[in-house]
Formats: sequence, C-alpha cells, structure tokens
Amino acid sequence: MDQHRVNGVAVKRHPTTDRSSGHGTPDRCHKLENVARRLSDWALLGTLGALAGCRGPLSTLDPAGPAAQSAAGLWWGLSGFFTLVFVGLIALWWQAMRRDPGEISQEQVRRLQNRWILAGGLALPLGSIALILALGIPAGRNMLPLPPAGGDAMVIEVKAYQWGWRVTYPDQDIELTDELHIPTDTPVDIHLTTADVIHSFWVPRLAGKLDTIPGRTNVLRLEASRPGEYRGQCAEFCGIGHAHMSFTVTAHPPEEYEKWREKAQADD
Repeated sequence: MDQHRVNGVAVKRHPTTDRSSGHGTPDRCHKLENVARRLSDWALLGTLGALAGCRGPLSTLDPAGPAAQSAAGLWWGLSGFFTLVFVGLIALWWQAMRRDPGEISQEQVRRLQNRWILAGGLALPLGSIALILALGIPAGRNMLPLPPAGGDAMVIEVKAYQWGWRVTYPDQDIELTDELHIPTDTPVDIHLTTADVIHSFWVPRLAGKLDTIPGRTNVLRLEASRPGEYRGQCAEFCGIGHAHMSFTVTAHPPEEYEKWREKAQADD
C-alpha cells in the first residue's frame, strides 16, 4: 500500500468531529444566537400581552387607594426581583454554552460549585425572604382594618346573597342594592356577612378581596384616594348567577358625599 496514501488517510479529519481544535464552534454559536433571538422575541410578545391587561375596571395594577397601592407595589417589587433572577440565569446559561470545556480546570470547577452553593443556597433565599418581608409587612398593615390615626372609621354593612349585595349604612338610615357610596380619603370598614353561601367581596382598584362566611362577620378596609366609580365583583363561585354578582363603589369628594347622603335619606 502506498505509504503516502496511508498517511493522508490518517491525518484527514472531519470538521464536525474536531471539537478540541475549535472547529464547529462558529456553527454552535450561530445556533445559540438564533435560539436566544427567538426567546427574546417571544418574551417581548409575552410582555406586551401582559402589559395590555394592566388597566381596566378590574385591574389590580391601576390602584386608586392605599391598600390597592400597597398590593400593586408588592406585585411590581416581586416581579422585578424575580425578573432579575431569570435574566441572571439566562446570562449564566448563555456563558456556559459559549465556553469551551477545556478552558476551565477541575479545581476551578470545584471552587465555582462551592460559590454557587453559597449564592444559590443562602444568598438568594435570604434575599428573597428579606424582600418579601420588606414589601409585605407594610402592605399587610395597609390592608388591615386597624384604628385610623384621625378617629374612627366609617362603617358600612354589606350582606351578600345569591346573587346580589344588600348595603346598609347603620348610622344614616340608608339601604342600597349592589352599590356603595363613600367619601374620598376616608377609611371605611365594610362589615361583611352572607345570607346563604360563601361569597367574596372584591374591589380590585381599592382593596384586596375578603370572603363572606355564614355565621361570621369579616371586616375589610376600603379607602379611595380620588373620586370615581370603581367596579366590584364576587370573587368566589357561588352558583349559576355568580358572573352577574357585581356592584359599584362610587367615591365622592367629602362635600359631594354629604349632598348624596342627604338626598338618599330624603328618598328613603
């Protein structure tokens, strides 16, 4: 056999199998770039779709009161934090896929593993807990019916039934159905009861939701920072008429509220 031919066969290598010399790396990087570009496109579309739902009569991200503002702030804070975590993980994945395995020694691998155990096992959980407490405790206080600094809160009694809301102003001799009227910048305690099954009182732009439970009275604090009409909805499935169990909360400036109250008492 021709010795030169044998030598030629021995040294001939396929470009896709010669990974140690760096051949094929551009193709791999090109594929990774395509994957990253597609992921970013889908992420952008998803973000735009999510932002499209951030406004509306039942949006929790368009707050108009202190309690709702605290809840929205908690949501944005946690979303921002975990978005940073997600971006960091993608950046690490991208770096790991681009790096040649031969560039790092086993000793470096062990050191990196120890660092990531400390970071992922201690720093990240402790940071998450600290952030949740820092944002959650003030938000929770704003949602509780604590005694207001300026005096007693206004009281409205709301009894849920299939499928509506009976509203009573105990000190003003006013009864309404499926509507509440409150003055702005005034704490209002909603005393919730039910005539039948469990319902849930929810005005997303003013406060969180609270269940009405048979045999119990639950208290929800409402406060509107600006005038307007805010939609409420039963947030607990309660039967075939559940979807139509809505109501409105109208917030008036204090002077206009007094005019409404006098008119409502005269009509009754």
